[in-house]
Amino acid sequence: MGGPLAAALAAKGVASYRYDRRGVGATPGDWQATGIYQHRADAAAALRQLAELPEIGAVGAIGYSEGALHAAALGAHEGAAAVVMISGHTMTGEETLLWFAGLKDAEGLSWPMRLIALLLGRRTMRGVAAKLTARIKATKGDVARLYGFKVPARSMREFLTYDPKKDLAEVRVPLPAVTGAKDVQVSPDDLDVLASVVPGPAEVRRLPDLTHLLRRDPGPASQSTYGRQYAKPVDPGLVEEVSAWIAAGLPTRSPRP
Repeated sequence: MGGPLAAALAAKGVASYRYDRRGVGATPGDWQATGIYQHRADAAAALRQLAELPEIGAVGAIGYSEGALHAAALGAHEGAAAVVMISGHTMTGEETLLWFAGLKDAEGLSWPMRLIALLLGRRTMRGVAAKLTARIKATKGDVARLYGFKVPARSMREFLTYDPKKDLAEVRVPLPAVTGAKDVQVSPDDLDVLASVVPGPAEVRRLPDLTHLLRRDPGPASQSTYGRQYAKPVDPGLVEEVSAWIAAGLPTRSPRP
């Protein structure tokens, strides 16, 4: 979504800044060994550096999935002037995983999750999620191997226990949030919780047929269609809506001399 959104923002006179997470592209480090709170610290450092530039006015934050949680925290604690959350959630990570587990049996999963379900000898995702959560909590160190897969264990442990509502309750800047009605990784109903928790001006939208991959899919909500969805562009209506939100939500402020 980054490229199309940057272009849409530029057309509205809003500059954007994007960066690769640790260990991706030319950025040093190892993303698998990096915890959620380290990702958040990186985002906060980027926001502070932008805010110090004399040619920069008000700075907002846009985040997707885990990034949506970090964007909210920047609005709560780091001075972001506006926040847009895309496919974020309000439950803890463990609650979100168990919510996902209650949706359907293993045939609706992506292939890695179907393989794990097969290895565990369980047909339903609820059984898979319970076993997987216990195994993640028992890991040690930053990186671990589960069922033959190398996983970011530190980040996963932090995800399971993190409660987004604590940060959302401190956001007093404009915060629009959007989740697809066919998102199977975060609950679209979390938007209602978000609207009740955020003390500042919050606007929530469920977009029909939009999935967690930010593509429209008229078929049943399922991870099994992700391969086909990746071949399509990010929904242009979403891009336009998000860019319009941030352009309108940023307060007018002249750059410092």
